[in-house]
Amino acid sequence: MKLLDKLIIKDFLKTYLFVVLMLILVVLVLDFTEKNDTYIRNDVPASEILQYMLNYGLYLNNLLTPITVFISVIFITSKMAGRTEIIAILSSGVSFLRMLVPFLFSAFLIAVVSFFLNGWVLPVATEGVSKFRVEYLDKGQDVNQQNIHIKVAPNLFAYMRRYFTSVNSGHDFTLENIKDGELISKFSAERIVWDTAKHVWNARNWRLREFNEMGETWTTGDAMDTTLSITPNDFDLPLNHHETLTLPDLSKQILILEDRGADNVSFYKIEKYVRFMSPFAAILLTFIGVIVSARKTRGGSGFKIALGFMLAFVYIILFLLSRTFAEAGTAYPVLAVWMPNIVFGITGLVLYKTVPR
Repeated sequence: MKLLDKLIIKDFLKTYLFVVLMLILVVLVLDFTEKNDTYIRNDVPASEILQYMLNYGLYLNNLLTPITVFISVIFITSKMAGRTEIIAILSSGVSFLRMLVPFLFSAFLIAVVSFFLNGWVLPVATEGVSKFRVEYLDKGQDVNQQNIHIKVAPNLFAYMRRYFTSVNSGHDFTLENIKDGELISKFSAERIVWDTAKHVWNARNWRLREFNEMGETWTTGDAMDTTLSITPNDFDLPLNHHETLTLPDLSKQILILEDRGADNVSFYKIEKYVRFMSPFAAILLTFIGVIVSARKTRGGSGFKIALGFMLAFVYIILFLLSRTFAEAGTAYPVLAVWMPNIVFGITGLVLYKTVPR
């Protein structure tokens, strides 16, 4: 089987690379055609467009991995089944599980590369795509964030109803000093603006309410400089900031957000769960693909490839739905993220009962 193992691994990886390149090129051509007028209107340099297409291609590779793996394994296996090679292998005394070894080994190599890309390469590419879109495709659009909660110190909690990144200005700002569950003071302002010269926040129409044993005191003013442990850099982040961090940086950011008590820490945690989960898709879909296409059929490989497309799209849709449920505040986000792999893993075990012996 060693010679056959090498042939299967070679054909699998070669077919996988070919399918990946073809699908990515098709999507990039369609994307370029759609955005070509915008490129001309905004006078985008050719070098920037090429860099964007390279980064976007890496992003597409990660997104299309379930489809490309499934198509590749079904194409190779159905071709072997059509030439009765699988029947010959099984008739020679080789078990079906042993025949799976080169397929799973190839899938394991793809999974390892996918994990490396997800953890260190893809975030840089995603950041490049985001910057390109902001600079050339979304010109003139103001970015704002709403209902921001941040822990700025052990006992200090800040809140802003809305923050505009273009002018570094926040509206309806509140800073509460809470110690041992009791409110010590509450500072509020209609607006805070970042002073680029002094590197401090300037509060406009502010009010300070302090609580003590004698009751409470009020202080008001028109403008006052205040120093906080946050800067505009903490707000000037893209909506997909969690996707632009490498795996080590993602872990550090989670610790920072947890210390601040930020509301959006769940997005960063789920992104980390996804990066450890997604590489297993290649192994699971390879296992199912070999089982589905191992039988010789009259229809040839066309139907099996169509079936592979359908199952791969089902996996992607299930993955997107499970991630949405996790980000929406599911009680068990890890379980929600892993749901596609659990469902397809069980499906693979059920289908395994039907394989030729």
